[in-house]
Formats: sequence, structure tokens, C-alpha cells
Amino acid sequence: MTIGEDFASVAGQFRGELLAYCYRMLGSIDEAEDLVQETYLRAWRSSGGFEGRATVRTWLYRIATNACLTALERRARRPLPAGLGAPDEDPAAPLVAGPEVPWLQPFPGDPAATVVAREGIRLAFVAALQYLSARQRAALIMRDVLDWPAAEAADLLGMTTTAVNSALRRARDQIAAALPAGTDAADVTGLAEPPDPARRALLDRYAAAIENADAGALASLLREDIALEMPPLLTWFAGRDTVLRFVAASLLTGPGELRLVPVTANGQPGFAVYEREQDGAFRAHAIQVLTLTGPAITRIVAFADPALFARFGQPARLPAPT
Repeated sequence: MTIGEDFASVAGQFRGELLAYCYRMLGSIDEAEDLVQETYLRAWRSSGGFEGRATVRTWLYRIATNACLTALERRARRPLPAGLGAPDEDPAAPLVAGPEVPWLQPFPGDPAATVVAREGIRLAFVAALQYLSARQRAALIMRDVLDWPAAEAADLLGMTTTAVNSALRRARDQIAAALPAGTDAADVTGLAEPPDPARRALLDRYAAAIENADAGALASLLREDIALEMPPLLTWFAGRDTVLRFVAASLLTGPGELRLVPVTANGQPGFAVYEREQDGAFRAHAIQVLTLTGPAITRIVAFADPALFARFGQPARLPAPT
């Protein structure tokens, strides 16, 4: 059996899940896309010799895994600010930038649309994955996210089944220790989110509070232990009072100064935040990813990188309202 002539149609159906897999491994959507491209190039070059001893999906995962393991030999882990130090307690203090840090990136869209487990790609989980060795990451993703049998994961990783199970146990322990303070399994899986109508209402109220510069309305939406991270800044804040003081001083400068456009990142709700310019138009400011727990917002990660807007299908500028 060969797939040479039908390569595009046979192999192409797995592109979405391979992208999510490489993203989990690397923590970067840019690098994940490069490695998926490399995976398909390698697969196409060798497709004539594919003999069908494994499924096409397993064959592609083998190539992608080897590419990821090689890439991780040369790359540092990709953290979020909370993974690098304690929160700042003074919202009026100068902010500290971290331009040298290879920051974790958000994953555009909802992976459920590409038959990918949403709980395996939420931001807190991918951030925690960065603390594992490359093979521990692969073992955990294959076993706990993709639900592969231990023997199949072992064959793909070139390990014994015993070694895979051992790596999996260590990875689970390290993941639990690496999750941000206040994060539980329900947050990571999304099970703690409110039902859809309540979720939409909460997000609408949040957007209105930001756009109207209404700190009081915003305060009613934040849990007491809310955390705010802002890569590429090393500075981050925890606690409703501290977060509100910072946001009120630096972000809520006046009604109409910000515009929020809903997006989805890592299967979580978020917003593309635009900042008004002198001519009345709005320029890209940050992609916010929100964690909702029950009726409140418990974490906001604001990626202050305008280059991300194109990945989320958002323009760099919005015209001034007429």
C-alpha cells in the first residue's frame, strides 16, 4: 500500500490535530506551524515507501514527534510571567519588561472545531507542560490528551512501555505542581466555566466595563484572587484590589478609549483589545485570554503583541466610528 498519489487528501485531514500537538509540545503557534509544514514535507518525500504497517495518522505523529524532540533540544521553555516569579504588590511601581524571554503564545481559535481535545490545550495546561522534559511532554500528551495506549506511545517514542508509564507518572506530578496557584482540574478542563448563556452575559459585561472605563462594574466580575499577566512584561499582579488599581490607572483612562472584539484562544474566551489613536481610529493593543470559574473571571493573560492579531483574523487597525 502506498499513499503517494493521494497524499494530500489522505494526510491533509490530520493537519489541525498535528498543529495542536506541536503547539502543546513547543508552546508557540509560530514554531508549531513551521514543524507541521516540515512534517508534511518529510512525509511527502517518503510517501512512496509507506507500506501501511502503521496508520497514516500514527506515521505522521511519528514524524512530527521526532521533529518536535529535535527542536526542543535547542529551545528554552516558554513560560508565562507567573512561572518566573512572585506577583508584584505595588501597581504603581515601574513595569519590568522581559524581551529576552521566549514567551508562551496563545493558540488561535477553538480546537474542538478540529477534533482536538479542548481540555488539552487550555493556556494553564500548556504553560505547565513547559516544565516537563521533551519526552515527558510527549508521553503525557499521547496518553492523557490523545488517549493512546501505552504500547503505541512507547513504540512511537522509542521507549519501553514501562519507561513511558514511569515518565507519565512523573509528568502528572510535575504538571500538578506547575499549575498556577488557585488553578484546579476544573479550570484546566473548562468544566468550571458557567453555562453558555451566563458565559456570554459575563463576557458582555466585561467588555462593556472595559469600554466604558467602569472600574466598579469590572470589580463585580473579578474573583478575589484574580491574576493578571501581561507578557512580554515580567510584572504581574494577583488579588482583586491590586489588579483593579493597576487596570484603573493604566487601562481605564476614559470611556471610548478601548474597543474589544471577541476572539477564542486555547478554547477559552478572549478579546482583541484596540486602543484609540489621536485620529479616532483604533490600533491593535493586546490579545486577552480569560479564565472563567463559575460566575467570575479568575485569570486574565494579556498578550501585548500586535503581531498576534493577524493570527486571530483581526485587523491591525479599526476605523474611527462615524
